[in-house]
Order: sequence, then C-alpha cells, then structure tokens
Amino acid sequence: MWDFDVLVLGSGPGGQKAAIAAAKLERRVALVERRNMIGGVCINTGTIPSKTLREAVIHLTGLNQRGMYGQSYRVKDEITAADLGIRTQHVIGREVDVIRSQLSRNHVAVLNGLGQFVDPHTMAVVDENGHEVKVTAEKIIIATGTRPARPETVEFDDNTIIDSDGILQLQHVPDSMVVVGAGVIGIEYASMFAALGTKVTVVERRERMLDFCDLEIVEALKYHLRDLAVTFRFGETVAAVERRSRGALTVLESGKRIPAETVMYSAGRHGVTDKLALERAGLAADDRGRIDVDEHYRTSVPHIYAVGDVIGFPSLAATSMEQGRIAAHHACGEPLRGIHHLQPIGIYTIPEISFIGRTEDELTQSHVPFEVGISRYRELARGQIIGDTYGMLKLLVSPESRALLGVHVFGTGATELLHIGQAVMGCGGTIDYLVDAVFNYPTLAESYKVAALDAMNKLRRVARFEL
Repeated sequence: MWDFDVLVLGSGPGGQKAAIAAAKLERRVALVERRNMIGGVCINTGTIPSKTLREAVIHLTGLNQRGMYGQSYRVKDEITAADLGIRTQHVIGREVDVIRSQLSRNHVAVLNGLGQFVDPHTMAVVDENGHEVKVTAEKIIIATGTRPARPETVEFDDNTIIDSDGILQLQHVPDSMVVVGAGVIGIEYASMFAALGTKVTVVERRERMLDFCDLEIVEALKYHLRDLAVTFRFGETVAAVERRSRGALTVLESGKRIPAETVMYSAGRHGVTDKLALERAGLAADDRGRIDVDEHYRTSVPHIYAVGDVIGFPSLAATSMEQGRIAAHHACGEPLRGIHHLQPIGIYTIPEISFIGRTEDELTQSHVPFEVGISRYRELARGQIIGDTYGMLKLLVSPESRALLGVHVFGTGATELLHIGQAVMGCGGTIDYLVDAVFNYPTLAESYKVAALDAMNKLRRVARFEL
C-alpha cells in the first residue's frame, strides 16, 4: 500500500539515527535530504565544523602550552582562515562518507531534494534541478533541524554582518568582532576568535551568560575570556548595526558605539519547517518553527513524528540521536524506554564546560541541602603535565544519602570527564564508591576521588559539630 514503511525528513543526528533504527527493525526506509547536506547542519555547518575549528585553534595557537612555555608560545605565528578550513573540510568530508556508508549498509534509500507534504501520507521531493517525485509512507519522521534566526532589522551580508553559519565562510581572521548574544553558540565562537587574537566584544541583553550553568563555573570561564581580552556588555541591547567601509558599527540602546571588522549574530535558531507545507498534513509550527510532540515524539497527527532541534529544548546532537532512535522504534511498534532524565550538557568553549544534574542555585531554591566537593587540576599530576592549572571538578552531594546531585566540570577534557559522574549518578551510586575506587595515575579522572574525599571530609566535620 505504501512506497515506504518509514520516511524520514532530514539526515542530521536525529534523522540519521531514526532511519537506521527503523532499517534495523527490517522496515523499508527512505531518507529525504539535499545532495550537499548529508549529515544535516550538525555535520556541515554546526556541531562538527565548530568543534573541529576549536581543535584547530587550540593546536595552532599553542594556547594550552603557554603556561609551560610562555605567553608568546605559538605553533604558527600567522594563522589564516585557510589553516583553519583545511582541518574542518577534511573532517566534514570523512563524516559525510561515514554517514553515506551507514545508510547504504542498512539499505536506507536516500531521496535527494527538499520534501513537502502533499497529504498526511504523501511527500513531494524536489531535487536541485526542479524534478519532483512523490512518495508515500505509513509513518513519517520530521527531523529537519534549525537554521540561525535572523532579526528582520539586521541587514546580513554574509561577509561583514553574519550569523553562526557564516563564520565558516570567513576569508580571513578578523582583527575585531562583535558577538551579539552570549548563548552557547555565541560564547563558543567568542572564545575561539579571542584565542586567535581577535578583539572580541560580547553584547548580551541579559545580566549574565549561560544562566543554566553553575555560577562558579561560569565566573571561571568569564575570568579566562577576559584574560583573552574579551569585553562583555551585559544588560545591553543592540539598536542598530551600520555597515562601514572598514567593517560595521554596532550601536547599543544605551548609546555605546562599538566598531568592529565583523559582527556575528547568535540570536537563537529557527525550525526549518516553513517549506514543509505542514498544514496539508494537519500540522502547525509555533513562531520559532518548532513542532509540539508527546513523550513518544508523536505530533498531533499520530503517524507523524518529530525529533531533534525542530522540537526545541534541549537541541543537542546527543539527545537528538536518542530521540530519533526512540521515535523510530515507537513508529515501528517496538517502543523503547524514554531518555534517561539525567542528560549531560557540553559547552565547547575554550576552556570546556560540562555538567549533569542540578546546580547549586537550583538546589538552594528547592530547599535541598547539599555539600560541595572540589578538585582542582593544579593539584593533580596530570593537570601539571598537560599544563592545565585552572581546571576544576565540582561534586554536589546529598548530606543524608551521600548520593551525587550534580557534577560540574571546567577545563581540559570536561565533556569526556563528565561521563564518569553520569555513570555513577545513573546507577544510583554515592561518593563512597568514588572514595573507594582506584583511578589510573596520573589522570584527570583522579579528580573524582579528590573531590569525593573533599566532600566526605566536610560531611564528617558537620557530623562532629552535631554531636
């Protein structure tokens, strides 16, 4: 009756995993994607390019080794956009090959083009030459992702005034840059260009950045960014951005005027749903292009699912992958358990931030007592070896059960190191396990034992006072 059992729109993390999961359940699966966008935004303009750019910046600037060899240490004196682009394009090419191979091995049909609903079970796929093919499917999974939001009052030219996608197209490293928006993407790029020597000014209308993170960790990041000559303008709103012959002039509502060679807007993201003709399928998106779903990722039309950034928070590649897998299994009548409530957050600034569980502010507001255990990289042999003397790991511990309530890491390898804490929390473990465990030496993982001992000693001290 149908051309395919499952049709997936979009090949980003959510769509890719959904298609492969359905194929492994022996369903006939097709995936719709533009020929030059296999892997979606994640592979081509978002997650992978930005993280690869970060690694190139850290390597070429020698930033992590300056504590050992002096502030003038650099691997390459004059770093060009071409130097950064070589590594990025190499990784993108390899990742696209991997995804194409995975889809091929699992017999997922790839339909090149843009999809649009004809009716709730039919999609019209139009390729770059305008050729249209109509296909039907019993179940449809929307995983079209997002694009950078562009305020209508700003005249983007993809050269001087750009969004986060335009960063990868820069022809040279700018001498100065204004970053509008201190969210995750804005701060990640601000830290990268500051490390390259660009004079960066961050403008944010809120009073602080990354307000969902631990305050102490964010303050540590701000200290290091200021050390890289980043200027912060919190509580400020951009009134206008005026192009000039040598760049752009950013005018704030407070009257401040900030000249810069480049202005990058990081004003959130917008769901790519405007060209799907959702109304023909009985669906609608909100004003940010997002689609509402239930706990199984079903939309209001039961046979149509949506996963990934297009459904909103948390909009992470890792969670999108799991959402795609869960949606595919439910669509195929073999439902899985939902995503574990403990989800890690990784922010690839320089240095990295990563956390899981609750923050001090959240626990305090909920009247949940806690003790803090801290380990600093400078106290670890591994920290001295790699030249990271600023990193830290913080454990938030329940005084009653000694269970971990939150893990917060700042510094080298934070996004990797976090998963030890995630495993302990996910298995219901306590700091007793970390105190008794033997960690390889010298490693950064040893910080868990140091922090656990710190928390244990504080709990013991409190207990003595209560006698």
